Amino acid sequence: MIEQNLIKLFEHSFKNNWELPAYTNYYRQVTLTYGDSAKQIAKLHLLFEQANIKPGDKISLIGRNTPNWTITYVAVVTYGAVIVPILQDFNANDVHHIVNHSDSVLLFCSDKIWDKLDEDKMDKLMAVISLNDFTCMYQNEEATMHSMLTNLNDEFAARYPNGFGPDDIHYTERDNSELAMISYTSGTTGFSKGVMLTANALAGNITYGIRTKLLERGNRVLNFLPLAHAYGMAFDFLTATCCGAHTYLLNKIPSPKVLIKAFNEIKPTVIFTVPLILEKLYRKQIQPKITKKGMRFALHIPLLDDTIYGKINKTLTEAFGGEFKEIIIGGAPLNREVEMFLHRIGFRYTVGYGMTECGPLISHSYHKDFVPTSAGKVLDTMQVKIESPDAENIPGEILVKGENVMSGYYKNVEATQQVFTEDGWMRTGDMGTVDKDGNIFIKGRSKTMILSANGQNIYPEEIEAKLNNLPFVMESLVIDKDGKLYGLVYPDYEAVDAAGINSAELEVAMEDNRKELNSQVAAYEGLSKIILHPEEFEKTPKKSIKRYLYANIPV
Repeated sequence: MIEQNLIKLFEHSFKNNWELPAYTNYYRQVTLTYGDSAKQIAKLHLLFEQANIKPGDKISLIGRNTPNWTITYVAVVTYGAVIVPILQDFNANDVHHIVNHSDSVLLFCSDKIWDKLDEDKMDKLMAVISLNDFTCMYQNEEATMHSMLTNLNDEFAARYPNGFGPDDIHYTERDNSELAMISYTSGTTGFSKGVMLTANALAGNITYGIRTKLLERGNRVLNFLPLAHAYGMAFDFLTATCCGAHTYLLNKIPSPKVLIKAFNEIKPTVIFTVPLILEKLYRKQIQPKITKKGMRFALHIPLLDDTIYGKINKTLTEAFGGEFKEIIIGGAPLNREVEMFLHRIGFRYTVGYGMTECGPLISHSYHKDFVPTSAGKVLDTMQVKIESPDAENIPGEILVKGENVMSGYYKNVEATQQVFTEDGWMRTGDMGTVDKDGNIFIKGRSKTMILSANGQNIYPEEIEAKLNNLPFVMESLVIDKDGKLYGLVYPDYEAVDAAGINSAELEVAMEDNRKELNSQVAAYEGLSKIILHPEEFEKTPKKSIKRYLYANIPV
């Protein structure tokens, strides 16, 4: 059990960082201090009390990343209720299902999302509260939520006649073993399950971030990952809040152009991102320059190459604001070519590994200690073993134990039993190896692994990484049909237009790519054909392709 109590971590931070900025809506330029946030949390606690919300009751939350989202989350958890964050990417039917399946009694929801929902399909709800302004948007026949919210400020003033200050913060006593959050997954296989995370699992991630100084008091964080997803939630928000950092909430689609502007204005102290961001910058801004004939020649000249790489590193560092300690990449594997280039120029990056079921972190290393192509070192509060006769050299499924691991799937005993071994190890579904120092190397998903006709294990993610580096390829997906491998490619239409080639010429270029790829991989990994896919592949919030949607595409 983690020594630090989750709720006490919040209580300590709001008391001791009262005057510091906590959350900023980046586009509206509205900032709430820890004191401002604590007052709003106290008002919601009063509301829960009046509404007869009990410890352990479930409360759902869906909307864009805003200060009101973070305040609602903290208010629910520190009251002793169970938060159910819902990804805003879920469609209306999914939202209805999650609210019902989780047994939620309240729903906090942005106005735009509420317009798409049907209260008649969520009959367990007492009320729906607007995340925009904390007004009542719906209440059932027995509820009096509207009147309670209308009178809340007056009731709050009566409760604290001398004003609300740090000494008035007294959050509920609740053990770390208690359920704190149910997080519904949105994975590449299409299944959505309610991951039950105790306060201990959340505290395990938070205290690791504080103990290792990933984040410190007064640090600046630019949040552009969805807060309802475990990665963005754990570090941009939960760890940042508990250590007294300042989180800027982007609240917009994080295009590279938008991000670079925000990075340069905020100059974040640490950056949490997914591979897609770095890979886009590499392909659009760096790769075209270093592949020019003159540049390729210069990079082979001793000393001169160091000078050029140093300048590239400086330019790339400045693009991210210039003041970050490190960029932590998670959510999906980083493209091998991109990673080796970042390592060569001395860029301050590291790659971590985790999953929603671990809230999320399993492994991480500080960038100076990071082993390239790994996913960092197993946390000191976690254990990892590889289901393989040779864990260092032969990939096997990664199994984990430790403080961060979930207690199971909500109301799904069968799925819980399937994911845990009899002796308590949790199956990750990922294939990998681990070296003698505890560094994890990910090969791919066990569910996506393809067995070739001659018995060889094929990891499509590795083939895709090579294919994505070839001309005119924006992203790709390798599928298996009748024992043959096919590559689905979404073209880089901007590069196609710049090159002035037509559709027939693009087909020829893709055939050239196929031949080049097949020269780089083992014979059993070669593609029979490349098929152009006209649209960007549909993805999960962490930007992994929903592979199950494309399994039956005709070839």
